[in-house]
Amino acid sequence: MRLRLLRGNKMPRPKISIIGAGGVGATAAHWIASKELADILLVDINEDMAKGKALDLLEAGPVIGFDVDINGTNDFSKIKDSDIVVLTAGMPRKPGMNREDLMQINTKITEEVTEKIAKYAPDSFLIVVTNPVDAMVYLAFKISGFKKNKVIGMAGNLDSTRFRTFIAEELDASVNDVNAIVIGSHSDLMLPLPGHSSVGGILLPELLPKGKIDALVERTKKGGKEVINLLKTLSTSYAPGAGVAEIAEAILKDKKRILSCSAYCDKEYDVNGCFVNVPVVIGNNGIEKIIELKLSSREKKDFEESVGHIRKLIGEAEKCL
Repeated sequence: MRLRLLRGNKMPRPKISIIGAGGVGATAAHWIASKELADILLVDINEDMAKGKALDLLEAGPVIGFDVDINGTNDFSKIKDSDIVVLTAGMPRKPGMNREDLMQINTKITEEVTEKIAKYAPDSFLIVVTNPVDAMVYLAFKISGFKKNKVIGMAGNLDSTRFRTFIAEELDASVNDVNAIVIGSHSDLMLPLPGHSSVGGILLPELLPKGKIDALVERTKKGGKEVINLLKTLSTSYAPGAGVAEIAEAILKDKKRILSCSAYCDKEYDVNGCFVNVPVVIGNNGIEKIIELKLSSREKKDFEESVGHIRKLIGEAEKCL
Protein backbone atom coordinates (compact mmCIF):
# COMPACT_ATOMS: atom_id res chain seq x y z
CA MET A 1 0.00 0.00 0.00
CA ARG A 2 1.22 3.49 -0.83
CA LEU A 3 2.25 5.42 2.28
CA ARG A 4 3.01 9.10 2.39
CA LEU A 5 6.73 9.85 2.73
CA LEU A 6 7.30 12.55 5.31
CA ARG A 7 10.08 15.08 5.01
CA GLY A 8 13.11 14.96 7.26
CA ASN A 9 14.12 11.87 9.17
CA LYS A 10 10.64 10.74 10.16
CA MET A 11 9.44 7.25 9.31
CA PRO A 12 6.79 6.91 6.61
CA ARG A 13 3.37 7.44 8.18
CA PRO A 14 -0.17 7.21 6.73
CA LYS A 15 -2.44 10.23 6.59
CA ILE A 16 -6.15 10.32 7.42
CA SER A 17 -8.24 13.38 6.62
CA ILE A 18 -11.57 13.76 8.39
CA ILE A 19 -14.12 16.03 6.75
CA GLY A 20 -16.30 17.52 9.47
CA ALA A 21 -14.87 18.39 12.91
CA GLY A 22 -18.14 17.93 14.77
CA GLY A 23 -18.87 15.21 17.31
CA VAL A 24 -18.27 12.16 15.12
CA GLY A 25 -15.32 13.64 13.23
CA ALA A 26 -13.49 14.82 16.34
CA THR A 27 -14.18 11.57 18.20
CA ALA A 28 -12.97 9.50 15.23
CA ALA A 29 -9.78 11.58 15.33
CA HIS A 30 -9.49 10.79 19.05
CA TRP A 31 -9.70 7.02 18.53
CA ILE A 32 -7.38 7.12 15.49
CA ALA A 33 -4.78 9.12 17.42
CA SER A 34 -5.01 6.83 20.45
CA LYS A 35 -4.19 3.88 18.17
CA GLU A 36 -1.39 5.84 16.46
CA LEU A 37 -2.82 4.82 13.10
CA ALA A 38 -1.89 7.92 11.12
CA ASP A 39 -1.33 11.64 11.02
CA ILE A 40 -4.69 13.38 11.15
CA LEU A 41 -6.14 16.39 9.38
CA LEU A 42 -9.49 17.77 10.56
CA VAL A 43 -11.26 19.76 7.84
CA ASP A 44 -14.26 21.96 8.58
CA ILE A 45 -15.86 25.14 7.21
CA ASN A 46 -15.33 26.49 10.74
CA GLU A 47 -11.55 26.67 10.62
CA ASP A 48 -11.13 27.80 14.21
CA MET A 49 -13.14 24.82 15.47
CA ALA A 50 -11.08 22.43 13.35
CA LYS A 51 -7.82 23.95 14.55
CA GLY A 52 -8.98 24.14 18.16
CA LYS A 53 -10.08 20.51 18.35
CA ALA A 54 -6.91 19.40 16.58
CA LEU A 55 -4.73 21.31 19.04
CA ASP A 56 -6.71 20.10 22.05
CA LEU A 57 -6.29 16.48 20.91
CA LEU A 58 -2.62 16.99 20.08
CA GLU A 59 -2.01 18.24 23.62
CA ALA A 60 -3.35 14.95 24.99
CA GLY A 61 -0.51 13.08 23.29
CA PRO A 62 2.06 13.49 26.07
CA VAL A 63 -0.43 12.09 28.60
CA ILE A 64 -1.81 9.18 26.60
CA GLY A 65 1.47 8.48 24.84
CA PHE A 66 0.48 8.76 21.20
CA ASP A 67 2.83 10.51 18.79
CA VAL A 68 1.11 11.63 15.58
CA ASP A 69 0.68 14.97 13.83
CA ILE A 70 -2.81 16.47 14.19
CA ASN A 71 -3.88 19.63 12.37
CA GLY A 72 -7.05 21.52 11.50
CA THR A 73 -7.97 23.58 8.45
CA ASN A 74 -10.77 24.75 6.16
CA ASP A 75 -8.55 24.31 3.10
CA PHE A 76 -9.54 21.17 1.20
CA SER A 77 -6.37 21.20 -0.87
CA LYS A 78 -4.48 20.08 2.23
CA ILE A 79 -6.09 16.63 2.08
CA LYS A 80 -3.66 15.86 -0.74
CA ASP A 81 -1.87 12.52 -0.31
CA SER A 82 -4.41 11.23 2.20
CA ASP A 83 -4.50 7.45 2.43
CA ILE A 84 -8.01 7.57 3.88
CA VAL A 85 -10.64 10.32 3.83
CA VAL A 86 -13.54 10.10 6.28
CA LEU A 87 -16.73 11.96 5.38
CA THR A 88 -18.69 12.97 8.48
CA ALA A 89 -19.79 16.46 7.38
CA GLY A 90 -23.50 17.17 7.55
CA MET A 91 -26.34 17.95 9.89
CA PRO A 92 -26.59 15.48 12.81
CA ARG A 93 -29.82 13.82 13.86
CA LYS A 94 -31.79 15.40 16.70
CA PRO A 95 -34.63 14.04 18.90
CA GLY A 96 -37.77 13.45 16.85
CA MET A 97 -35.82 13.20 13.58
CA ASN A 98 -35.13 10.09 11.57
CA ARG A 99 -32.08 9.73 9.35
CA GLU A 100 -34.16 10.44 6.25
CA ASP A 101 -35.06 13.92 7.57
CA LEU A 102 -31.47 14.92 6.87
CA MET A 103 -31.71 14.09 3.18
CA GLN A 104 -31.85 17.46 1.43
CA ILE A 105 -29.13 19.35 3.29
CA ASN A 106 -26.77 16.40 3.61
CA THR A 107 -27.12 15.48 -0.06
CA LYS A 108 -25.84 18.91 -1.06
CA ILE A 109 -22.99 18.71 1.46
CA THR A 110 -22.02 15.22 0.30
CA GLU A 111 -22.02 16.32 -3.33
CA GLU A 112 -19.80 19.35 -2.71
CA VAL A 113 -17.39 17.57 -0.40
CA THR A 114 -17.04 14.44 -2.54
CA GLU A 115 -16.12 16.52 -5.57
CA LYS A 116 -13.29 18.07 -3.56
CA ILE A 117 -12.15 14.68 -2.26
CA ALA A 118 -11.98 13.34 -5.81
CA LYS A 119 -10.02 16.42 -6.88
CA TYR A 120 -7.46 16.56 -4.09
CA ALA A 121 -7.21 12.94 -2.84
CA PRO A 122 -8.09 10.75 -5.84
CA ASP A 123 -6.06 7.78 -4.59
CA SER A 124 -7.61 7.63 -1.13
CA PHE A 125 -10.06 5.21 0.44
CA LEU A 126 -13.34 6.89 1.33
CA ILE A 127 -15.25 6.04 4.51
CA VAL A 128 -18.72 7.61 4.58
CA VAL A 129 -20.52 8.32 7.86
CA THR A 130 -22.91 11.15 6.92
CA ASN A 131 -26.60 10.22 7.27
CA PRO A 132 -28.69 8.87 5.69
CA VAL A 133 -25.55 6.85 5.04
CA ASP A 134 -27.21 4.26 2.78
CA ALA A 135 -27.88 7.00 0.23
CA MET A 136 -24.83 9.17 0.92
CA VAL A 137 -22.33 6.37 0.35
CA TYR A 138 -23.95 5.62 -3.02
CA LEU A 139 -23.78 9.29 -4.03
CA ALA A 140 -20.16 9.52 -2.90
CA PHE A 141 -19.35 6.46 -5.03
CA LYS A 142 -21.04 7.87 -8.12
CA ILE A 143 -19.69 11.41 -7.74
CA SER A 144 -16.13 10.43 -6.86
CA GLY A 145 -15.68 7.86 -9.60
CA PHE A 146 -13.70 5.76 -7.12
CA LYS A 147 -13.54 1.99 -7.53
CA LYS A 148 -16.19 0.15 -5.53
CA ASN A 149 -13.67 -1.47 -3.17
CA LYS A 150 -12.46 1.97 -2.07
CA VAL A 151 -15.82 3.41 -0.94
CA ILE A 152 -17.15 2.12 2.38
CA GLY A 153 -20.18 3.03 4.48
CA MET A 154 -19.54 2.76 8.21
CA ALA A 155 -23.06 2.14 9.59
CA GLY A 156 -23.26 -1.66 9.66
CA ASN A 157 -20.20 -1.79 11.85
CA LEU A 158 -21.88 0.58 14.30
CA ASP A 159 -25.14 -1.39 14.31
CA SER A 160 -23.28 -4.65 14.90
CA THR A 161 -21.32 -3.06 17.74
CA ARG A 162 -24.55 -1.99 19.42
CA PHE A 163 -25.98 -5.51 19.04
CA ARG A 164 -22.82 -6.94 20.61
CA THR A 165 -23.07 -4.50 23.50
CA PHE A 166 -26.69 -5.36 24.28
CA ILE A 167 -26.00 -9.12 24.07
CA ALA A 168 -23.08 -8.79 26.49
CA GLU A 169 -25.20 -6.77 28.91
CA GLU A 170 -28.04 -9.29 28.83
CA LEU A 171 -25.75 -12.26 29.44
CA ASP A 172 -23.37 -10.43 31.80
CA ALA A 173 -20.58 -11.59 29.50
CA SER A 174 -17.47 -9.93 28.15
CA VAL A 175 -18.05 -8.01 24.91
CA ASN A 176 -14.75 -9.51 23.76
CA ASP A 177 -16.46 -12.90 23.55
CA VAL A 178 -19.48 -11.63 21.59
CA ASN A 179 -19.64 -11.85 17.81
CA ALA A 180 -22.75 -10.42 16.20
CA ILE A 181 -23.79 -9.24 12.77
CA VAL A 182 -26.32 -6.74 11.47
CA ILE A 183 -27.08 -6.37 7.75
CA GLY A 184 -29.41 -4.29 5.60
CA SER A 185 -30.13 -0.58 5.75
CA HIS A 186 -29.06 1.73 8.57
CA SER A 187 -32.67 2.26 9.65
CA ASP A 188 -35.47 0.55 11.54
CA LEU A 189 -35.37 -1.99 8.69
CA MET A 190 -31.86 -3.20 9.61
CA LEU A 191 -31.52 -6.95 10.23
CA PRO A 192 -29.70 -8.10 13.36
CA LEU A 193 -29.03 -11.80 12.78
CA PRO A 194 -29.22 -13.84 16.02
CA GLY A 195 -28.61 -17.11 14.16
CA HIS A 196 -25.25 -15.76 12.96
CA SER A 197 -24.30 -14.32 16.37
CA SER A 198 -22.46 -16.10 19.14
CA VAL A 199 -20.88 -15.72 22.57
CA GLY A 200 -17.69 -17.67 23.17
CA GLY A 201 -18.50 -19.72 20.08
CA ILE A 202 -21.98 -20.65 21.35
CA LEU A 203 -24.81 -19.53 19.08
CA LEU A 204 -27.07 -16.92 20.64
CA PRO A 205 -30.32 -18.96 20.29
CA GLU A 206 -28.73 -21.59 22.56
CA LEU A 207 -28.11 -19.00 25.28
CA LEU A 208 -31.28 -16.92 25.34
CA PRO A 209 -35.00 -17.56 24.77
CA LYS A 210 -36.65 -16.10 21.71
CA GLY A 211 -38.44 -13.37 23.66
CA LYS A 212 -35.21 -11.94 25.05
CA ILE A 213 -33.49 -12.17 21.67
CA ASP A 214 -36.39 -10.34 20.02
CA ALA A 215 -36.06 -7.56 22.61
CA LEU A 216 -32.33 -7.24 21.88
CA VAL A 217 -33.06 -7.08 18.16
CA GLU A 218 -35.58 -4.27 18.64
CA ARG A 219 -33.26 -2.34 20.92
CA THR A 220 -30.51 -2.61 18.30
CA LYS A 221 -32.79 -1.23 15.61
CA LYS A 222 -33.47 1.82 17.78
CA GLY A 223 -29.96 2.03 19.25
CA GLY A 224 -29.12 5.42 17.78
CA LYS A 225 -32.50 6.91 18.71
CA GLU A 226 -32.09 5.71 22.31
CA VAL A 227 -28.83 7.64 22.71
CA ILE A 228 -30.10 10.75 20.93
CA ASN A 229 -33.23 10.92 23.09
CA LEU A 230 -31.01 10.86 26.17
CA LEU A 231 -28.55 13.45 24.85
CA LYS A 232 -31.35 15.84 23.76
CA THR A 233 -29.34 18.47 21.85
CA LEU A 234 -26.41 16.26 20.88
CA SER A 235 -25.95 13.24 18.63
CA THR A 236 -24.01 9.98 18.92
CA SER A 237 -20.24 10.24 18.57
CA TYR A 238 -18.19 7.75 20.63
CA ALA A 239 -19.42 4.54 19.02
CA PRO A 240 -19.54 5.92 15.44
CA GLY A 241 -16.06 7.38 15.88
CA ALA A 242 -14.75 4.04 17.15
CA GLY A 243 -16.36 2.32 14.16
CA VAL A 244 -14.48 4.61 11.80
CA ALA A 245 -11.18 3.90 13.55
CA GLU A 246 -11.77 0.14 13.36
CA ILE A 247 -12.29 0.26 9.60
CA ALA A 248 -9.30 2.56 9.09
CA GLU A 249 -7.09 0.25 11.13
CA ALA A 250 -8.20 -2.78 9.11
CA ILE A 251 -7.18 -0.98 5.90
CA LEU A 252 -3.88 0.49 7.07
CA LYS A 253 -2.70 -2.68 8.85
CA ASP A 254 -4.13 -5.09 6.27
CA LYS A 255 -5.90 -6.93 9.09
CA LYS A 256 -8.44 -8.77 6.91
CA ARG A 257 -11.18 -8.01 9.42
CA ILE A 258 -14.68 -9.33 8.83
CA LEU A 259 -16.97 -6.37 9.54
CA SER A 260 -20.45 -5.38 8.49
CA CYS A 261 -20.10 -2.37 6.20
CA SER A 262 -22.08 -0.71 3.46
CA ALA A 263 -20.54 -2.18 0.32
CA TYR A 264 -21.42 -2.09 -3.35
CA CYS A 265 -23.22 -5.33 -4.11
CA ASP A 266 -24.13 -6.48 -7.60
CA LYS A 267 -24.73 -10.20 -7.97
CA GLU A 268 -24.07 -10.66 -4.26
CA TYR A 269 -27.34 -11.18 -2.40
CA ASP A 270 -29.06 -10.41 -5.77
CA VAL A 271 -28.85 -6.71 -4.93
CA ASN A 272 -28.03 -5.58 -8.49
CA GLY A 273 -26.03 -2.41 -7.99
CA CYS A 274 -26.66 -0.94 -4.57
CA PHE A 275 -24.73 -0.19 -1.38
CA VAL A 276 -25.99 -2.21 1.57
CA ASN A 277 -24.56 -3.37 4.88
CA VAL A 278 -23.24 -6.92 4.59
CA PRO A 279 -20.27 -8.77 6.10
CA VAL A 280 -17.07 -7.97 4.21
CA VAL A 281 -13.36 -8.63 4.49
CA ILE A 282 -11.47 -5.36 4.91
CA GLY A 283 -7.74 -5.12 4.32
CA ASN A 284 -5.08 -3.30 2.37
CA ASN A 285 -7.31 -3.07 -0.71
CA GLY A 286 -10.37 -1.84 1.14
CA ILE A 287 -13.34 -4.13 0.66
CA GLU A 288 -11.61 -7.27 -0.54
CA LYS A 289 -14.49 -9.73 -0.37
CA ILE A 290 -18.22 -9.76 0.27
CA ILE A 291 -19.36 -12.70 2.38
CA GLU A 292 -22.76 -14.11 1.43
CA LEU A 293 -24.59 -15.54 4.42
CA LYS A 294 -27.19 -18.26 4.19
CA LEU A 295 -30.39 -16.46 5.13
CA SER A 296 -33.71 -18.01 6.08
CA SER A 297 -36.70 -17.33 3.83
CA ARG A 298 -37.96 -14.74 6.35
CA GLU A 299 -34.55 -13.08 6.55
CA LYS A 300 -34.33 -12.94 2.76
CA LYS A 301 -37.72 -11.26 2.60
CA ASP A 302 -36.77 -8.72 5.28
CA PHE A 303 -33.43 -8.08 3.57
CA GLU A 304 -35.15 -7.42 0.24
CA GLU A 305 -37.47 -4.94 1.99
CA SER A 306 -34.44 -3.26 3.53
CA VAL A 307 -32.73 -2.96 0.13
CA GLY A 308 -35.93 -1.56 -1.32
CA HIS A 309 -35.84 1.13 1.34
CA ILE A 310 -32.26 1.99 0.36
CA ARG A 311 -33.24 2.30 -3.31
CA LYS A 312 -36.03 4.68 -2.33
CA LEU A 313 -33.57 6.79 -0.34
CA ILE A 314 -31.15 6.91 -3.25
CA GLY A 315 -33.93 8.08 -5.56
CA GLU A 316 -34.86 10.85 -3.12
CA ALA A 317 -31.22 11.88 -2.78
CA GLU A 318 -30.72 12.07 -6.54
CA LYS A 319 -33.71 14.42 -6.79
CA CYS A 320 -31.93 16.77 -4.36
CA LEU A 321 -28.84 17.11 -6.54
